[in-house]
Amino acid sequence: MTDKKIVAVGDIQCGADDLFLISGPCVIEDKSTMFKTAETLKKVAEKLAIKIIFKSSFQKDNRSALEGYLGPGLDEGLKMLAEIKREFGFPILSDVHYPDQVGPAAEVLDVLQIPAYLCMQTTLVVVAAKTGKVVNIKHGQFLAPENMDKPAQKVVESGNDQIILTERGYAFGYNDLVVDPRAFYHLNEIGYPVVFDITHAIRKYGIPSKDPRGGARQYLPVLSRAGVAAGVDGVFIETHPEPARALCDAASQLCVYDLEAFLQPLIELHNLEVKTRTE
Repeated sequence: MTDKKIVAVGDIQCGADDLFLISGPCVIEDKSTMFKTAETLKKVAEKLAIKIIFKSSFQKDNRSALEGYLGPGLDEGLKMLAEIKREFGFPILSDVHYPDQVGPAAEVLDVLQIPAYLCMQTTLVVVAAKTGKVVNIKHGQFLAPENMDKPAQKVVESGNDQIILTERGYAFGYNDLVVDPRAFYHLNEIGYPVVFDITHAIRKYGIPSKDPRGGARQYLPVLSRAGVAAGVDGVFIETHPEPARALCDAASQLCVYDLEAFLQPLIELHNLEVKTRTE
């Protein structure tokens, strides 16, 4: 395996030996929902000794229908994320969809996330890179995994090598995402920390996210174990206190109160994988 760069996000050494977690509600909702999630994530972090980056989107601009909840928008969303950062001490990650969002977002966020659909958008990637912030590039469902070196190189050529790469499945067939384990190998070979976005990988395209058929939660355990055993550095698990009532991705988010039990075997498997790889 290619030597991997260690990327610091707050006090988290992404790409080092400890598994880390990116988690939070898919989209920013009311303060009660956001704080319940953050409070529980804080307890999980302390109990399992796992580092967490808090994630929630101030805008979801890739909804399949106009009536889909888009989020509170840039200004209100960043205020909420800044409050969570102050209250709970988490590093913060959120998506940026347009170049003009990047500057204000970089004032609050520790990680700027490039959405999967936009990973080849040069202007967006370059503007994000030039902030000097860590850039998490999500693997586009349309792109061969080894070709993720192209957007990563755009970030490097813009003067920034603080990069994370996130896998979230391929659009094979009709409305199905499929996780190909070969992707973990190819992304690791690019040389930056690799994250597996488990909950987005079980979404069923073409079905509204509030419809129970819009996700396949039964696959979460097997997919998560496959990714961790394949050597990912972090896992991305969207969480919510009441997933069925979530305003986005209700069929795929994990209940935050189930997170501790879900993570425990993943941490043990990761530690075994690291031990085996380094012996």
